[in-house]
Amino acid sequence: MQKILLLAFAIMFLSCNSQGKRSVQGKSDFQKKMNAEFKDASTSPLTKKGLKNFKGLEFFPIDNKYNVKAKLTRTPDAPTFNFPTTTDRVVVYQKYGVVSFAIDGEDYELAIYQNENPKPEYQDYLFLPFLDNTNGKTSYKGGRFIDVLTTDVASDGTLMIDFNKAYNPYCAYSDRYSCPITPRDNYLDTEIKAGVMAYKKD
Repeated sequence: MQKILLLAFAIMFLSCNSQGKRSVQGKSDFQKKMNAEFKDASTSPLTKKGLKNFKGLEFFPIDNKYNVKAKLTRTPDAPTFNFPTTTDRVVVYQKYGVVSFAIDGEDYELAIYQNENPKPEYQDYLFLPFLDNTNGKTSYKGGRFIDVLTTDVASDGTLMIDFNKAYNPYCAYSDRYSCPITPRDNYLDTEIKAGVMAYKKD
């Protein structure tokens, strides 16, 4: 009888422990990684109040139609230019190329950029900002970003672009950040219902 009681107490203890520890929310590795970063005070862009109330980012449902195969056309002779930001800070980018792809049978193009002076850990990163018809409604009004690596580009010049991994600039979460402003030319005349949704600041 004593062994049975001890076993019951052990099960209750483990159950309470597992309930006390909240697992990271998300339906994909990208979503789980984002939520893990946002709930960690050392990596989160949230304000103290936002971090205290954080229960997880909102995402559009994952939809494979937004994971598209694109053709990259390089623009190696494009000049560098001062990329405007939400503050007086200026970042220098070069237009790396243009990516062409289709969604629901419609053709689209976006310019993709490369930082002129990236930190060593971001040497292979390309910057893909975009606007679409969800902005200011179900997604952040200033547009969203997608990270692409130069190593993602295949030998035939194609690459996969997954809009399910679109994320908001940090300015969407706190006014203390300076973020690049998405060029109007990178507007998609459609609703991209994928990636991170709008965040309501506290």
